[in-house]
Amino acid sequence: MKDAFGTPQSLLILGGTSEIALATARRLIARRTRTVWLAGRPSPDLERAAAHLRGLGAETHTVSFDALAPDSHETILGKVFAEGDIDMVLLAFGLLGDQAHDERDPVAAVRVAQTNYTGAVSAGLVCARALQAQGHGSLVVLSSVAAERARRSDFIYGSAKAGLDTFTQGLGDALHGTGVHVMVVRPGFVRTSTTAGRPETPPATTPEAVATAIELGLRRRSETVWVPGALRLVMAALRHVPRPLFRRLPL
Repeated sequence: MKDAFGTPQSLLILGGTSEIALATARRLIARRTRTVWLAGRPSPDLERAAAHLRGLGAETHTVSFDALAPDSHETILGKVFAEGDIDMVLLAFGLLGDQAHDERDPVAAVRVAQTNYTGAVSAGLVCARALQAQGHGSLVVLSSVAAERARRSDFIYGSAKAGLDTFTQGLGDALHGTGVHVMVVRPGFVRTSTTAGRPETPPATTPEAVATAIELGLRRRSETVWVPGALRLVMAALRHVPRPLFRRLPL
């Protein structure tokens, strides 16, 4: 169960090597999170992440999880929940893709869409049902500001995140009153190893800043979190820019 400050005692991360997720885990461990499950494809990076969190004092387990294998999600994630209640699930896996390449390769484009949307729908529903069965917990889903409006530079990724964002909002409505808290997080450009070398879209942010916003959102039981917060106003304006003008913006 969460402590008096809203800190989850147990955390399941889907996308166990995500820099944002690991920054969040570090922050929550410092606030008394004691058990962490890292779900992801088996790799040295996943094992290093687990060893790092163990070094911070958390009992940390790894579990083999593939977003592109939805038929396995119920079995794999069911085993995690069978070990004990999970206070928070952080759905953090995703695939940026390469817009120019993926436009020429529909198979690659579909992989981006399936990872970011259909894989997340499957895992999200499995975790939501488990959280509802235990009667408490938070499901935190990493969306993106790219979900807010299609941009020429990343519309394949953005369209998948738009689907995920809408799904998460609807799931939150469906679970309202059940004791399960659903929160969607919309970061802007995040400086990570994955985005290194890509043009930054200001205002950029960091994994640590996103982690701080997630923790604050948990305490407030927010439904939507923008990182940085100013993006809420920026996107409110951009949503109403006429398309002929929007196409000419350096986005």
